[in-house]
Amino acid sequence: MKLIDLTIPLGIGTPPWPTYEALQVKYFKRLAPNGANGQILTHSNHLGTHLDGEIHFHTSGKDIAELDMDFLVHDGAVVDLSDACGDYDIYTSQMVDERVEVKEGDILIIHTGYHHFGWDQPGADEVRYMVKHPGPDREFAEWAKAKKLRWLGVDCGSADHPMNTIIRTWMPRQAREAEKVFQKKFGKSLEQVFDDDKYQLMHLEMFPHGIIHAECVAGDIDLLINRRVQIGFFPWRFVDGESSIGRCVAFVDDDEYEDLMKKKASMPKTKFGDAYDPTHVESISKLSDLDRS
Repeated sequence: MKLIDLTIPLGIGTPPWPTYEALQVKYFKRLAPNGANGQILTHSNHLGTHLDGEIHFHTSGKDIAELDMDFLVHDGAVVDLSDACGDYDIYTSQMVDERVEVKEGDILIIHTGYHHFGWDQPGADEVRYMVKHPGPDREFAEWAKAKKLRWLGVDCGSADHPMNTIIRTWMPRQAREAEKVFQKKFGKSLEQVFDDDKYQLMHLEMFPHGIIHAECVAGDIDLLINRRVQIGFFPWRFVDGESSIGRCVAFVDDDEYEDLMKKKASMPKTKFGDAYDPTHVESISKLSDLDRS
């Protein structure tokens, strides 16, 4: 069994979710004269690849330390929606079902393709990564509950649509841009589609059902789209932790791993060595242009 890393690089340049504390690193001792290097880190839990825990939004929920390994590691699916959704689009359960088999109790990783705008990518665009990515409506949330999914993962800033979060208020220029997309595509305003009754539903409505999610997943995710695979997330054993930075991986057989590494060798790489498929960006950009035209 071999592991495929689905984690983004973590450094001082990694953007946290907007307004959250970024990573700060300070040396408190050095090899000379102390004989060892030592660092102090300051950061929020919502930085890099991280798992939102139940008590992030649900007072009586579990902390990170209470999550069993059987919950964190299980069979699942990775679905690519970069050929269906551009900037500000809404993805649906039908889009998922058309591309990959999702079984009851699965882990589901959603590849929107917006990890290509992450800080580690050649096409880095922090605003697009955090503010313009697609997201779900309640239909998707109800489907996830009916499927009794263990947890979800997304390759962008939030499991919620950015315009269904406080970002809609913080980024008025982008909200006006999204408004035009919604009017053209759905014939409704942002407020009509995402009214107060749906606010941040992937957090507020899902966590009481035990369906949490990982955000900012990526790494070598482009090697594994539209297929079933065993997935694991490894947060800290964090007592009273509302969320946690962690490592997300997929498990594949040794023979398949060799094939995937050959595929990776033929693909372009980020500056940190992760493979990426530029056709995803081309598809997203084409869809976004159509939505805005």
